[in-house]
Amino acid sequence: MNRRSAHILGEKAAPRWTHPGAWWVWALGLATAASRTTNPLLLALLIAVAGWVVSRRRPDAPWARSYAVFLRLGLAVIAIRVGFAVLLGSGIGTHVIVTLPELPLPSWAAGVSIGGPITAEELLTALYQGAVLAAMLACIGAANSLASPTRLLASVPAALYEVGVAVIVAMSFAPQLVADVSRVRTARRLRGRSDRGIRALAGSAMPVLEGALERAIDLAAAMDSRGYGRVGAASAQTRLIARILLLVALMGICVGVYALLDGGTPGALALPLLALGCIAAITAMLLAGRRTARSRYRPDPWALPEWLVSASGVVAGAVFVVTSMIDPIALTGPTAPPAWPALPLLPVVALMIAALPGLVTPLPPGSRAFRGASAGESSASESAASERTTREEVPA
Repeated sequence: MNRRSAHILGEKAAPRWTHPGAWWVWALGLATAASRTTNPLLLALLIAVAGWVVSRRRPDAPWARSYAVFLRLGLAVIAIRVGFAVLLGSGIGTHVIVTLPELPLPSWAAGVSIGGPITAEELLTALYQGAVLAAMLACIGAANSLASPTRLLASVPAALYEVGVAVIVAMSFAPQLVADVSRVRTARRLRGRSDRGIRALAGSAMPVLEGALERAIDLAAAMDSRGYGRVGAASAQTRLIARILLLVALMGICVGVYALLDGGTPGALALPLLALGCIAAITAMLLAGRRTARSRYRPDPWALPEWLVSASGVVAGAVFVVTSMIDPIALTGPTAPPAWPALPLLPVVALMIAALPGLVTPLPPGSRAFRGASAGESSASESAASERTTREEVPA
C-alpha cells in the first residue's frame, strides 16, 4: 500500500495531526449549511454527523471535550428561544395550545404582548430557529474539539501574526475553559465538596475564568518570547498597498459571509463579494508577509486528507446554499399548518459527504481509538506468534 492509499484509509495511516485549518473549513461549511435550513430533520442529521466525526477523530486532550459543552449551550439557546416565545407570544397561528394570563401594556407598546394565547405554530417557529443556532454552535464546538489551538497558531500566515495572536488567544479561551472546569470539579471532589448545583457553580466560576484567561495569555507570551512576529525590512509603498488590500479584504469577506449566511440575501451578491475579499486577502498576505520572518518546526502537512476534509465541508455548504435559492421550501420546517417535515435527498447526500472526515483522516497521535487499534493489532500479532511457536514445539 502506497502512502496516498494509506492516507485514504484513515485507520491504517500513520498517526498524525490533521491540519487545523482543514477542520475549521469543514466546520464553517457545515455552519453555513445549518444557517440555510430550518428543517429539524436536516439539523438533527447535521449535528449527528458533526458528533460522529468528533467521536472518531477527537484527540485525547482537555480541549477536545468542547463539543459536549457546545451541545449543552445549544440546548440552553433552544430553551431560551422557546421561553421568549411563550413569554412574549405574538398569537401567530390558529392552533391554540394554552392561554396564559395577559399583562396589559400601555398604548405606546402596541404590537408587544406578555402572555396571551400560545399557538403551536409559534412554538414550532421558535423551536426551529433555536435549533438553527444550536446546530451552528455544534459546528463550532466540533472545530474546537478537533483542531488544536496551538497548532492553529503555528499555521497563521506571517502577515497576520499580530491578529493571529489575538484570535488564537480568543479561540483557545473556550477549550481552556472546558479543561479548567474539569480541573476545578476534580479539586472540589478531592476536598469533599459538592461539584454540582448552584453553590458549586458559583464557587467554581471565578477560578475557571481566571485559569482559562491566564493559560490563553501564557500562550501568547510563550510565542512572543520565542520570536513569533519578528519584523523584517519592507518598503513604505508595499506596506501601504498591503494595508489597503487588507481593509478591502476584511470588508468584502465580512459583507460576503453575512450575505451568504443570511437566507434573504441573493446569492448573486454574496458570492462575488466573498470571492473579491478572498482574492484581496491572499494578495495582501503575500505582500505583507515579506516583512515578517517566520520559522516553523515540523509544520502540519496539507495532504490529500486535508483536501478531502475541506472539500466535504464546502460541498455541504454549497449544496444547501444552492438548494435554498432553487427550492427554499425543501429546507423549511413547516409551521403553518404544523406538519411532519420532508427529507430532501440532495441535502441528505451532502451531509453524508460531510461525514467523510471520520473515515479519510488519520488518527491523531495518542487518541483512544489509535491506542485501541494498536492494542488489538498487538494482541493479534502476539496470538499469531504464540500459535506459530506452539506448532513448532509440537513433535511430528
